[in-house]
Amino acid sequence: MTGRPPTGGGGPDAPTGCPVAHGGADGPTRLYGLAAASDPLGIYARLRKEHGPVAPVLLEGDVPAWLVLGYRENRRVLDNPLQFSRDSRIWRDWKEGRVEETSPLIQMLGWRPDCVSQDGEPHRRLRAAVTDNLHVASGRGIRRHVTHFANKQIDAFADAGGADLVAQYAEYLPMLVLTRLFGLPEGEGRRLAESCAQVIKGGAEALEHNERIMEILGELAERKREEPGPDFATGLLEHHAALDGDELVQHLRLVLITAHTTTSNLLARVLEKVLTDTSRLSGLVSGQLNISSVVEEVMWNTPPLAVLPGRFATADLELGGHRVREGDLLVLGLAAGNLDPEIRPDVGVSVHGNQSHLAFSGGPHECPGQNIGQAIIETAVDVLLHRLPGLRLAVEPEELTSTASTWESRLDRLPVEFAA
Repeated sequence: MTGRPPTGGGGPDAPTGCPVAHGGADGPTRLYGLAAASDPLGIYARLRKEHGPVAPVLLEGDVPAWLVLGYRENRRVLDNPLQFSRDSRIWRDWKEGRVEETSPLIQMLGWRPDCVSQDGEPHRRLRAAVTDNLHVASGRGIRRHVTHFANKQIDAFADAGGADLVAQYAEYLPMLVLTRLFGLPEGEGRRLAESCAQVIKGGAEALEHNERIMEILGELAERKREEPGPDFATGLLEHHAALDGDELVQHLRLVLITAHTTTSNLLARVLEKVLTDTSRLSGLVSGQLNISSVVEEVMWNTPPLAVLPGRFATADLELGGHRVREGDLLVLGLAAGNLDPEIRPDVGVSVHGNQSHLAFSGGPHECPGQNIGQAIIETAVDVLLHRLPGLRLAVEPEELTSTASTWESRLDRLPVEFAA
């Protein structure tokens, strides 16, 4: 995509089918900023009450979009790429000059030569390179890598008798594992984790951090051409899909950002769930409870990506009682869909054994790295519980807070105590 001057996101003369025209007297709700950061679930509930399963919203820069709130409507969008394309080159607000190339949204929504930006045969060719090599990576002792880095992280605070398991454990552990899988130096892990978080968060620094990621991965690609090894980067280089230079680096970026940010968020939420329920904690320590059941519950109630970018209508159509126009942007409310009262009238009912949540997306673009994320989380929790006797939450559960961006809600801190 190339930059064009913005000309505004809509106004009183906006077409009746666009999100801006359906926002009510006060206009559409912003999914970014201070108000959205504190109570995203409250916003989803209000929008559902006011608009039904699809609602008009504004993304960063007041760019209009439809937020899909209903579970069935999310499934329809995810399962029908002919109606709802992942190719943002048909995005009307972009084509008509209302979104600049420097917008933070481009890091999440802009077209790239990667598998998530395309449908049909181009998508299948590129996705095969990713899925084949993730499968190989999952069989190369990933739990051993997690155990190594988990112990290394814990060694840094084990004698202190206390720690913040977000800042000192969950925020960096998945990236350290990924550096090993990618063939990157371990020392790049912290910088990459910080940059990935900023790209997802958005804001003025998102573009700069994306450029830092691309520079590191570009250097990795060049090095692996000269020095191939048993790693994910080399696997992409040698795959029969024959990725070109841009495709290679963009897929390294795609997997690095999505795998780290979703797994670190999910790990923090799983630890929160375990430590705020003493029966779960004792069940895990005694071996009577399997961590996978806790992960499953978190997937339903606080998925690592609350909102998934993005799909683009390929024609005028109806969705959730609203007229969506060709080229409209839709963002998928995974958290809202999982809590849809049409399918979960009582969220207190156990979801054990039910894997039909939206946390991994769905359809042709469903997340291909689920097994790796699960292995990282299960091993990370197991090592932590065995290394830290007497592990317990250091504050009352109601003191724990989260901060949301458009795309995710992250736990701010998880202070714990244990026997030093």
